[in-house]
Amino acid sequence: MIKTKLTEMLGIRYPIIQAGMGPWSTEKLCVATANAGALGIISTVGIGYKWVAPSAYQEELANKSPYQILREVLESTRQKTADSKGIFGVNIPLAEEFREPLEELFRATRDARREDQDMAERLRVIITSAGNPTPWTDQVKDAGTLWFHVAPSVYHAQKAEKAGADAVIASGREGGGHVAFEPVHTMVLLPQVVRSVGVPVIGAGGFCDGASLVAALALGAIGIQMGTRFIATQESDFTQMWKEKVIDSDEKGTVPGISIFGPARYLKNQVSLRLAELLRKGFQEGYQEGVELETKGIILSMEGKDPDWSIFFGGEVAGRIDNLPTVKELVESIGDEAEKLLKQMGDYVS
Repeated sequence: MIKTKLTEMLGIRYPIIQAGMGPWSTEKLCVATANAGALGIISTVGIGYKWVAPSAYQEELANKSPYQILREVLESTRQKTADSKGIFGVNIPLAEEFREPLEELFRATRDARREDQDMAERLRVIITSAGNPTPWTDQVKDAGTLWFHVAPSVYHAQKAEKAGADAVIASGREGGGHVAFEPVHTMVLLPQVVRSVGVPVIGAGGFCDGASLVAALALGAIGIQMGTRFIATQESDFTQMWKEKVIDSDEKGTVPGISIFGPARYLKNQVSLRLAELLRKGFQEGYQEGVELETKGIILSMEGKDPDWSIFFGGEVAGRIDNLPTVKELVESIGDEAEKLLKQMGDYVS
């Protein structure tokens, strides 16, 4: 069994984090990941915008606030991971476009932990992303969790450390979903962030198996965060259309394009190629059309309709994914492969 600073900090079995991947619901995926011994994450973007009704939520979204919805989702997650004592967290983007619901989401996380001892012990992490962490230090710290911040550059990693983050997730530009404007990829970004900050670093972007976990550890990370690989699992909340799109993609099957919080990496189809064209012309110039296309595409992807114009976030690592395991099978295979490779290193390295 591989033990790292990440497994030690969180009390998890495997040094693996399931990415938040909003605005889609990740409730079922979070439960499966936590029960499998890795860190499951609840996405809050769809909750904040009231775009998606998580399976735990039974009432009309319009009748409840983001605070109330997240409280119900967290309680459902706690109950469904009770037997395994699974560890979970929430992802809260800090983008200015998402500012309105932020305080409610932080307060919901804080109150859930304060009002239930089991929740306090197992709701361990807030992962922030897509924005400036500095103005939100007090709200995150008030929740009482560990704080991880996603950073696409050394500058952003240092800023997160200065703001008080307990760890940094260094996310290279080959990752799916929101990415940096500058194309710095994980093999360069991750070791540079490790050298540039004093807090632990997790690698994100390009990870899917035991070999890539070992690579991250060799570069100085304490674990990995995966998004695209978790989409293509049996329990994930994503549509079968999206899962098959991941499996069918090759290493050239993604493209960065305009998204509401900045550039994002998509699996290639008609809408993502148009979003890429708009990004090349200029982010500000193409922003309005881009966001309109993305919003329509998100709705289509949630409904499982029109694969040409549905939005599919996805990283370059989709080219290495060709099966649809259970989350338990995936996590265990990564752990087993990584352990085997580490033991074999002495056979061919001297």
